[in-house]
Amino acid sequence: MLETLITTTIASTIVDVEFINIIPSKRDKFKYLGSVIQSNGEIDEDVSHRIGAGWMKWKLASGVLCDKKVPPKLKGKFYSVVVRPALLYGAECWPVKNSHIQKMKVAEMRMLRWMCGLTRGDRVRNETIREKVGVTSVECKMREARLRWFGHVKRRGMDAPVRRCERLALDGFRRGRGRPKKYWGEVIRRDMEQLQLTEDMTLDRKVWKTRITAEE
Repeated sequence: MLETLITTTIASTIVDVEFINIIPSKRDKFKYLGSVIQSNGEIDEDVSHRIGAGWMKWKLASGVLCDKKVPPKLKGKFYSVVVRPALLYGAECWPVKNSHIQKMKVAEMRMLRWMCGLTRGDRVRNETIREKVGVTSVECKMREARLRWFGHVKRRGMDAPVRRCERLALDGFRRGRGRPKKYWGEVIRRDMEQLQLTEDMTLDRKVWKTRITAEE
């Protein structure tokens, strides 16, 4: 049975996708290349999916991460190489809100606390735990991933497909009611303001990498 992967809404009109005179049923979300795509353009499902994927990797590696004989710094490096990539897969394209960042931070801190054999009841500050295992905040690594991808995009020629997407115009599109959606470009502008960056810096790969890297 054929199913459309997503429902497209333009100017408040639902567009049906037809295959050989067959109109398949619709879905509100689907998984594509490991990411969850929602019909409403939000990323809540993808964030939750990534957190779940991060926990799966953490559990598979828990024999090392929870071993008291393994030095904390080595645990931190192992976590950064094995667990965090699963947690942040696709995050470079997320138009994140503060609520998404908070969910990611809470999930990561639970992992780091368990690595150290601690709970919230031990009242050890997050900064102390991060310093102990040598792992920087997931918020900083998410920002690094976004800016790294932004640099790749800006260094491409104007005829590249990824650059042509910047110039797409939707005819007949009308924004719905309620608060406007947050766009990726808005998040990038905020990131660049925080790090005092300009678009011209993206042309020098080494300079850009140095400025955006969040040191562990």
